[in-house]
Amino acid sequence: MSKGGAGPIAGPAPAIPRLGIGPYSWNTECLRGDVSSGNATAFPQAIGLAASFSPDLIYRVAEATSIEVRAKYNDYNRRKIYGDHKGVSCFSPVINIVRDPRWGRTQETYGEDPYLSGVLASHFVKGLQGNNTRYIRANAGCKHFDVHGGPENIPVSRFSFNAQVSDRDWRTTFLPQFKACVKAGTYNLMCSYNRINGVPSCANKKLLTDILRNEWNFTGYIISDQEAIENIIKTHHYFNNSVDTVAACVNAGCNLELSSNEVDPVYFAMEEAIQQGKLTEDMVRSRVKPLFYTRMRLGEFDPPSMNPYTKLDLSVVQSKAHQALALEAALKSFVLLKNDGQFLPRKSFNSVAVVGPMANNIQQLFGDYSPDVNPALTKTPLQAFQQVTPNLQYGAGCQDNRCKQYSSTEIQQAVKGVEEVYVFLGTGQEIESEGNDRPNLELPGMQKQLLLDTIYYANGTPVVVVLFNAGPLNISFIDKITQVPAIIACFFPAQATGDALIDILLNRNGAVPSARLPITWPMTIDQVPPITNYTMVGRTYRYFNGVPLYPFGYGLSYTRFDYSNLKIPTSIMAGMDLTGSVDISNIGGMAAEEVYQIYIRWMQPSVTVPHIQLADFNRVAIGVGQTVTVNFTVKAESMAVWIDANRGWVIEQGYMSLYAGGIQPFQKGANGYQELVATFLIKQSRFIGKY
Repeated sequence: MSKGGAGPIAGPAPAIPRLGIGPYSWNTECLRGDVSSGNATAFPQAIGLAASFSPDLIYRVAEATSIEVRAKYNDYNRRKIYGDHKGVSCFSPVINIVRDPRWGRTQETYGEDPYLSGVLASHFVKGLQGNNTRYIRANAGCKHFDVHGGPENIPVSRFSFNAQVSDRDWRTTFLPQFKACVKAGTYNLMCSYNRINGVPSCANKKLLTDILRNEWNFTGYIISDQEAIENIIKTHHYFNNSVDTVAACVNAGCNLELSSNEVDPVYFAMEEAIQQGKLTEDMVRSRVKPLFYTRMRLGEFDPPSMNPYTKLDLSVVQSKAHQALALEAALKSFVLLKNDGQFLPRKSFNSVAVVGPMANNIQQLFGDYSPDVNPALTKTPLQAFQQVTPNLQYGAGCQDNRCKQYSSTEIQQAVKGVEEVYVFLGTGQEIESEGNDRPNLELPGMQKQLLLDTIYYANGTPVVVVLFNAGPLNISFIDKITQVPAIIACFFPAQATGDALIDILLNRNGAVPSARLPITWPMTIDQVPPITNYTMVGRTYRYFNGVPLYPFGYGLSYTRFDYSNLKIPTSIMAGMDLTGSVDISNIGGMAAEEVYQIYIRWMQPSVTVPHIQLADFNRVAIGVGQTVTVNFTVKAESMAVWIDANRGWVIEQGYMSLYAGGIQPFQKGANGYQELVATFLIKQSRFIGKY
């Protein structure tokens, strides 16, 4: 229970020779590929996968990841190699809500909406763990539980931060996606660094037992974030000794300690805590059982011939199928933010300038928690352009994304005399990452000046802006410039970056952008409350006040879609799901996928609720001139409102509005869509308790 990793001292869990049990490594990262464990397919970073709005894609990426993780585990196990990143128990997915766009870990998440995050998390869990009735391929671990979403280091440290949250915000924003993860069958959750209303997460009985086990019936195990148990003493100063700390954490529900390579981790004080009567042996036994049950379900104690996953070998790593999936995932993650006059796609490239610090920056294209970079299987934008452009000029302008030293001359020379310019800007993990918040939403360093110089020296030549970032960037100053006809947000596409980008720019192989923003892009930093304030007032599209630069759910296409014939019942009984349908027609000139979005709105709620709430979504392929009928379901739980801690959730009698379209309703000028709206009546009221 004290050997969850990380480091050669902190793990693996030791062997128990008298029982024939070998060592076991709990510390493996599977966010979008096998991390820090040698060769592995690198899929786009999680925030990009979320932009796909595709549960099926998330499932297949998780499936491919776990196939490679299991194959490498089989090889390590055969050679008796143990340690960090050698097991099949994953610290993934990350499903914290992006409540502040400056948060450094935005890139690891599925964005700002609990419903979107919950659906994607469920598919990730199922894809990772597989569908065998006896064995799991790799076990999921949803993190970080809970009320965790910044700050990392600005203005205070995550290791000592106390998140003060109301019960309603906790229940309606910070818990729903974790409940979906538990419902999907995850074997693990990771408790977070912070305190919640004064109590450290890993010692929080209300969170780990009352809610998680008693309300949600979770039967798996909880592992601490790395060093979170030690920080209860060192930075939170909640206790001043290991005995009280281990007693509090084990009693609260934390099964496994992930220490920071300590010789004497906090959980080593367990025996003394039992001797002092602060912890019982029965409690320790109950906490260790889920650990061994998980290992049993992974097949560790059965003959290998019984477990189909033991047959996976290293031939599956970076297989052609997985490389193709990485390309598909990258294509489905690109959000077209602007495309004046249908400038894109281009028919071909002749004379092109490629500029900016992200044009040939292979490491920063991958983002944080990435599989090892394989240059042989990766193309940067510059490398991809070199293969399709007869006349290419290049200038980075900056040595790195921090862009503290900038050469205007290099940009001026690069853009001279070309027919079109592509400027590649962004952040990368050197700007935003774990432990590293952004102080603002501006382009880093001199990147803004680089962009302005590019536009100036291009002297009327079209300039396409391509961004690689997780959190929103302030590009409001170029959004209306006619010389910039197109802007694309690519997030961190990893190994398939170059090929995917050229496919999209040229409509090669029929590639059409269809992704949507999983985060609101504010117009200005003034629209963002302080990062230490955990009220949801003004945060995310659900409570946002004002006009954003780009709304949640926003994204353009090369073709056009028309929505019609929205059908829903005029009334339902409280507690029933609502089912409906809508027709979507491709009235443009290209076959493409469309992301449809269904939102609901409470007309006269008795308590504070979101302004609007995503309630269903998916992608659908539609040919030119084709009309498809999409069936959708709004779950009864989506219509419920949190009353208070005594009564829990209730579905209230009254009218609700439902919106169907390719974008969040009430947004100006996006996609050219008309949002369809219908109203239905919920009859009676129904209390449905706590969940």
